[in-house]
Amino acid sequence: MAILNADSFIGVAGAGAMGAGIAQVAAQAGHRVIVLDRDEDALVRGRDVVAKGAAALLKRGKIDEGEAAALQARISWTLDAGDLSPAALVIEAIIENADAKQSLYASLESVLSPNAVIATNTSSLSVTALAARIGRPRRFMGLHFFNPAPVMKLVEVVAGLDTDAALKEEALALVTSWGKVAVMVRDVPGFIVNRVARPFYGEGWRAYEEGAADAATLDFVYRDLAGFRMGPFELGDLIGHDVNYESAKSVFDAYFGKTRFHPSLLQGQLAAAGRLGRKSGRGVFDYSDCAEKPGPKFEPEAAEKPRSIFVGGEAADMRFLLEACGVAFEPLTDQGCEREAKVDDVDVSFTFGETARKMARAPGYSCVVLDWMRDPKSARAIAFAASDDRAREAARKLAAALGKKSVELADGPGLVVFRTLAQLANCAADAIRDNVAEAAAIDKAMMNGVNYPFGPMQWAREYGVVKLCDALHEIALETSDEIYRPSEALNAEAHQELINAQRKRTAD
Repeated sequence: MAILNADSFIGVAGAGAMGAGIAQVAAQAGHRVIVLDRDEDALVRGRDVVAKGAAALLKRGKIDEGEAAALQARISWTLDAGDLSPAALVIEAIIENADAKQSLYASLESVLSPNAVIATNTSSLSVTALAARIGRPRRFMGLHFFNPAPVMKLVEVVAGLDTDAALKEEALALVTSWGKVAVMVRDVPGFIVNRVARPFYGEGWRAYEEGAADAATLDFVYRDLAGFRMGPFELGDLIGHDVNYESAKSVFDAYFGKTRFHPSLLQGQLAAAGRLGRKSGRGVFDYSDCAEKPGPKFEPEAAEKPRSIFVGGEAADMRFLLEACGVAFEPLTDQGCEREAKVDDVDVSFTFGETARKMARAPGYSCVVLDWMRDPKSARAIAFAASDDRAREAARKLAAALGKKSVELADGPGLVVFRTLAQLANCAADAIRDNVAEAAAIDKAMMNGVNYPFGPMQWAREYGVVKLCDALHEIALETSDEIYRPSEALNAEAHQELINAQRKRTAD
């Protein structure tokens, strides 16, 4: 019989917000739970966290009063490690310090049965390295919950080199029975989420440092165009720039700088200056009582709509945008313009990686490049770069025809949202190449661990992997930065996509 099952006694070491949250999750699933901490005040605070969690569930109608009381009654709180002796599983959720963790594991091993499992909730330390210094490496693994544990669905199940194979399956089944989305992950720095998510912050900071737009406007385009719940700057302010910057450096250093992002020097300066975000009262934005958070900067509205709009036969994204917003257009038959639209004789297209200036191929040509949009109908604005004043005016007229605001971005390769999504897909493909997890698991992790509106590999495949690789090559060329070169895994998938398309044409 599996040692990890519905009747298992669960221990949690660490009564902080994460430990208390994990205890609530296990107790809510029906387990008896005991929480260990060395500080009585921490136990009191942890008990209060669980009480508030139970009250929140009661208020939302998820449980009744009897269930709320029973949930709390199933959790015991102790200062004595010996009280954890009946536990089949102890989940460690203390500070990210290897020495502190090793000291705790030694005390746990002295009281637990030989078959009991110790799991670390670490987000940044190697599970294999932690296991190497204890007496039961086969009974040691990672269970990485996300904060707040009762709310966030994802748990990354991380096996060290010596973790028992059967234990991995038991842990997956147990965590799934708790209502979590459990994903098996290879033991690499950052696991899935903290590795793959780094370009979201990295590209946001790079766009800001390059003057693409101000922080509030950039946050807006991430929310409005892509559907992210928060932009990178407001999210960084919430997490804390000290924590976020150190996490970026940790992942960057762990891979010897061979990553799809660079830690932001400006974010490092914010952290050094004590501008940590909400917890310090000021970060990118000011959170003092008298401060008003800035909104996005929109372009002035055009006085009139375009006289004419033509769309090329291969410009499916432009057709979709116009049709979604009920805007009439005519077919564009000019040779060489199949992927573009013309708005009052100004070339308009969604970004393929090229800048607007480069797309304005000859004197007299004007060009507008649009950033990617998840849902053209519901988006409040379009975001664009313009090659010149004539193009800028055409973009404003197009926005008026669509019934939307417009945001002008600095003319950079791939703009902002598209370049971020491309790098997230690139990073996810690297994780596939490195056998961190399969594509479906990575997408599941990003959607449930950091609430992404879609998985990065799902997005890449829906966009078209061949097109994406072409765009990444162009961005790499324009920026002279190797981090944008397509991953080997993306290139391989693009090659297969071309083969499949050829086979389909032959069959037809």
